[in-house]
Amino acid sequence: MKASRITVNGIVQGVGFRPFVYRLAGEYGLKGWVRNTSGSVEIEVEGNEISLRDFITELKKAAPPASRIEKVRAVACQPHGYVSFDIKESETETGQYQPVSPDIATCEDCRKEIFTPTDRRYRYSFTNCTNCGPRFTIIEDIPYDRPKTTMRKFKMCPQCQKEYDNPADRRFHAQPNACPVCGPRLELVDNRGKPVKCNDVIKKAAILLKNGEVLAVRGLGGFQLACDATNEKAVDLLRKRKHRPAKPFAVMAANPDEVEKYCKVSLAEAELLASPEAPIVLLKWRQPSVICPSVAPGNKYLGVMLPYTPLHHLLLAEVGLPLIMTSGNLSEEPIAKENDEAIRRLHGIADYFILHNRDIYARYDDSVARVENGTPQIIRRARGYAPHPVMLLNKSKQILACGAEEKNTFCLTRERHAFLSQHIGDLENEETLAHYENTVELYKKLFRIQPQIIAYDMHPEYLATKYALETGAKQNLKMVPVQHHHAHIVSCMVENGVKGPVLGVAFDGTGYGTDGNIWGGEFLLADNQGFQRLGHLENVPLPGGAVAIKKPYRMALSYIYTLLGKRYSLEGLPLTRFVAEYEIIKKQVEKKINTPLTSSAGRLFDAVAALLNIRMEIDYEAQAAIELEMAATDDIFESGSYPFTIACNRVKIVKPGELIEAVMNDIKDGIPVPVISLKFHNTVAEIILQMSLLLKKDTGLNQIALSGGVFQNRLLHRLTLSALQKEGFKVFTHHLVPCNDGGISLGQAVIAQNSE
Repeated sequence: MKASRITVNGIVQGVGFRPFVYRLAGEYGLKGWVRNTSGSVEIEVEGNEISLRDFITELKKAAPPASRIEKVRAVACQPHGYVSFDIKESETETGQYQPVSPDIATCEDCRKEIFTPTDRRYRYSFTNCTNCGPRFTIIEDIPYDRPKTTMRKFKMCPQCQKEYDNPADRRFHAQPNACPVCGPRLELVDNRGKPVKCNDVIKKAAILLKNGEVLAVRGLGGFQLACDATNEKAVDLLRKRKHRPAKPFAVMAANPDEVEKYCKVSLAEAELLASPEAPIVLLKWRQPSVICPSVAPGNKYLGVMLPYTPLHHLLLAEVGLPLIMTSGNLSEEPIAKENDEAIRRLHGIADYFILHNRDIYARYDDSVARVENGTPQIIRRARGYAPHPVMLLNKSKQILACGAEEKNTFCLTRERHAFLSQHIGDLENEETLAHYENTVELYKKLFRIQPQIIAYDMHPEYLATKYALETGAKQNLKMVPVQHHHAHIVSCMVENGVKGPVLGVAFDGTGYGTDGNIWGGEFLLADNQGFQRLGHLENVPLPGGAVAIKKPYRMALSYIYTLLGKRYSLEGLPLTRFVAEYEIIKKQVEKKINTPLTSSAGRLFDAVAALLNIRMEIDYEAQAAIELEMAATDDIFESGSYPFTIACNRVKIVKPGELIEAVMNDIKDGIPVPVISLKFHNTVAEIILQMSLLLKKDTGLNQIALSGGVFQNRLLHRLTLSALQKEGFKVFTHHLVPCNDGGISLGQAVIAQNSE
């Protein structure tokens, strides 16, 4: 008789790991016990030597699909003569922690049950098991047991309790287990909160949606707004009420076959759609389409997701139409999560509300992803992904990195775990800041982190920066300011397991530079301690400051006047209607009145979009650049580009004056907009390549990290990657965390860890 004491670390709670261990021990005839603790799953087993060895091997190989094992440690111990194998009570350990499972999309077994008339969970919207269902959104603390979740108020009926206690049942120790007798329930109300009498909430909701009504649906991590995606009036109504005039909406389709009707779907995209994470996936839109053009105006791609809860499955099956399924908020606010809160905040948007009585502990938006070169890339990291940690190369101190202003996330580190938060949003109002602060406290509690260091962006006006300075001063923490683009590059290095140094290309819209200017077209020499600015796009004035970001035509006028001089008129250009304003902008620039300098690549894209009359003013971030990309021809034989020069001083400067002039000449010569757009994208990729070749010669480095929101541009990403790889560069790009500002906090944390 031999015995082992085994400790398993990773995501091993809330994923059916103890039931798996129980069944595995039975298969090998082993006796002993298993239990959850605050930091791990602990197992003590005894039996013959061969069975023990095979048991430990299978622990790693055959673990439940939703688990993520980081480490298994087995130590020989004295046998105790156990006569059975038991699941013991969980044990709370002071100061210990472990990763928490994200919410998991409905598994196939549960989906079959809700559509089987003879099953006791037929049409039950809260069906789940150890392989699927709510996790992070209902967990209040660890160890993960029902009393520490928002399911504690629902006492299991005898049948559910029997499943919960039966080792042969897939609901064995499934903490959110419930059924129509004992679990949460749906309710339909109007926008004043008055109950709507109906025998079946789902059927009634489907009728309302088919009639063009807007519904607010309480999902996993908050409310979503739904309407018929094929009904132009309904889509327009939702846009007006939500104050979202142009930004694309996401669509939910009932199943993969439905998605194929609306979009072109590769094998890798199909796998991502149907994965347990079930993100919104950006897919090439088939045209013509029954889905209204106004769902994603001016866009070749459609954000599509499959149902990921029983409620969604039932609703989509009943309505028989693709539905818009977007965040339940007014623009720039956090999503609503409580019933009363939703009716108060969304009564002017939604006509009816599908409510339920299972409390949501953590707000949780939908994740957004795409597939490039057969590999998923995360654009917005939330449901299904957070709070799963990014693994660090080395042990870290306990650090809070506060992130950026837009697409905010924060990051908390402990040991080799970097807990990157779910998408918080743009920190532009008190409601979002309160959501941010509450979520920071939740993560600190769950992962037993008391930060020693607080890292923040150098921009003095960011709310995240102000929060960091105030918190750091109150708690007497070491405070580390981190340059925006350095954080971008290091975030890319971290997720790729690269120590550096690397050449970093950080292209985005706005980042506070060490010289006080607005950076955004940067070529850096970087590692996880520091950086050197080796080159950048030429600075141009930002006339009116932030106003120029909202009005791309101002950037076009600034580029023309600053780089080409007074001899250039606007004659023959779409910009002629701004002649009067051009004179004002000239004076602003000459007298340096509210005209901060920027090297932003995002602003260069804006300027060209305005020159081409694609977008003069924007309704949402990066709209001009997105529509410029969408305008580019798909003709792969069009390979032209525009001239530019690189001034090789101590810091190399890309001078795009010739580029702007050539674009203007093409416009006047009647060259089609799609051709000009593609040539411009080719040119930006060529700028990156030529600058990289010069810097490789100077530094001897051929490792390049690409980061920043501009690389969300698929066309530029593909052109740049191809050009660099052809020249032998080893190129690192983002996959686990967003290339936009949603990944900034990860880089901040690692830089802070390595600060002196």
